[in-house]
Amino acid sequence: MINKFPLWKNLLIAVIILLGFFYALPNLYGEDPALQISGTHGIEVDSTVSSQVQTLLDGKNIKGDYELENGQLLIRFANTNDQILAKDIVAKALGDRFITALNLAPATPAWMRSLGMHPLKLGLDLRGGVHFLMEVDMDEAMRKMKTQLVSDFRSELRNADLRLAGARTEGDDVVVTFRDAATRDAAEKLLSDHHRDFVFQSYDRDGRYFISAKMTQQKLSEIRTNAVDQNINIIRNRVNELGVAEPLVQRQGADRIVVELPGIQDTARAKEILGATATLEFRLVDSSADLNAAMQGRVPAGTELHFDKNNYPVVLEKRVILTGDHIVDASSSSDENGRPQVNISLDSRGGSIMSAFTKDNVGKSMATNFIEYKVIPNEDENAPKAGEEGYKPRFEKVEQIINVATIQTRLGSNFRITGIDSVKEAHNLALLLRAGALIAPIQIVEERTIGPSLGQQNIDSGMQAMFYGVLFLAVFMLIYYKAFGFIANLALIFNLVLIVGVMSLIPGATMTLPGIAGIVLTLGMAVDANVLIYERIREELRAGRTVQQSINLGYERAFATIADSNITTFITALILFMVGTGSVKGFALVLMVGLASSMFTAVTACRAIVNIIWGGRPNLKKLSI
Repeated sequence: MINKFPLWKNLLIAVIILLGFFYALPNLYGEDPALQISGTHGIEVDSTVSSQVQTLLDGKNIKGDYELENGQLLIRFANTNDQILAKDIVAKALGDRFITALNLAPATPAWMRSLGMHPLKLGLDLRGGVHFLMEVDMDEAMRKMKTQLVSDFRSELRNADLRLAGARTEGDDVVVTFRDAATRDAAEKLLSDHHRDFVFQSYDRDGRYFISAKMTQQKLSEIRTNAVDQNINIIRNRVNELGVAEPLVQRQGADRIVVELPGIQDTARAKEILGATATLEFRLVDSSADLNAAMQGRVPAGTELHFDKNNYPVVLEKRVILTGDHIVDASSSSDENGRPQVNISLDSRGGSIMSAFTKDNVGKSMATNFIEYKVIPNEDENAPKAGEEGYKPRFEKVEQIINVATIQTRLGSNFRITGIDSVKEAHNLALLLRAGALIAPIQIVEERTIGPSLGQQNIDSGMQAMFYGVLFLAVFMLIYYKAFGFIANLALIFNLVLIVGVMSLIPGATMTLPGIAGIVLTLGMAVDANVLIYERIREELRAGRTVQQSINLGYERAFATIADSNITTFITALILFMVGTGSVKGFALVLMVGLASSMFTAVTACRAIVNIIWGGRPNLKKLSI
């Protein structure tokens, strides 16, 4: 029998289509307005916090479903009014130890989620997502640059055997002090040759000799531009760590960055990771310092008083051995006793610095100082608030020693940080260090969940246009190809379901408005494949072939044309996916999935249905085509 598939092949086709329906099912359940609560810096939300929040909301007559999982609390609400009201109440009650973020949680049943079934993520132009407007603290960027210049000037002069009495920042200038004029003049020539973006001036005062280095306007502008550009690159790295598909990270104005995360579910984690300004400093501990005197403000020259996580005082040398800028990789793991740790890999320059320093300081204690910047609330009630015009955030530098270890041997480019409280804290610290330390602190000055960029009305109109277009196409196929037209329409449904099912399975895949255009295009190509097959069958019937021969030859001879058309389009879509970004990449992905699906439904699934209905009937004289 020429028009018969073996039983296993029919069953395989049926299983693939059923799996498509199965994994497309979660898209029918929609989403619930929700509130997501997670802790900062490794703090986990436990049952105590959950009970506190539930008691608080019940007292305000706000009902919700509570889900505590993986140290995070998710609360589902019946409507957005309860969601927004609950957010204000909970955020005020929990304070800054916890992040409270609005969310849209899939309403997929638990048994589906346990099987890895999730709804398709929609982009900003369809469902919306998280929008952050961030502002870079340029004052801190300049301060860090000037501090680095002081260190660079010291190193260059010492390497040239030019002794200096001191170096410091003074306003926008860097001032270097010398004990004699000859050394000062030689140093000025050396520094001016190496730093042509600075204007150097020499002067005398009170028997001392000075060089003042002032940055040119071009250099100042370059520093500001680089601070924003480098922060943008680092934020992109952090977005990649979050696994967000089709993100938008771009500059807005002189010192602001726009971040849009379409279809993201874990908005609380996004807010913590993107807004974090964490970095590390490695410093030597002054073990000889009197801690009691230090607590009273009397610290040795060249040192500073710091505190560890248990609020125990530690005196550190001001000189920074190494900063987090030299970290190229970081990963969390457990030590030989099962305690969390972070493994650090340095770049070549950082490795050389660490190796040279530890070689000469074996037996001494080195501290790992964790640094972050927190926003200081403005006590002036009339001052502009976050998101309002004229708002200028103020930052407070917060430092905490997370580890003090004795240098046992000479270290190189790879070492580890211990003394971390939890696995989650180690994971978050590793993520931040791996993605890069921000060049300057940033403040989220505006955060919102945004709706469709083209407007819900335009999207509804587009969906209606697609619906009516497919409907007219289906009617035409029924009228023109009769029973075979019905099979083609059935293939369209299978094709659409398979596209949605496969896209729901792909991690990070996001459906955008161009993605819908890709679906419409593939549906049209699927119908086109059926038209080619049906017209070929008609030609064979007109040539006097039998019904069974016409069906067989129609599918066989049309296949080459269909394959050529789809393969060339698939190659184009693959190139778009590889070189494109944003919506272009999303369109290409949908197109590739749709092409593979349409080839399966138009050629294989339709053929199976035709074989079941008309195959095995050698005496058949007429087809409904």
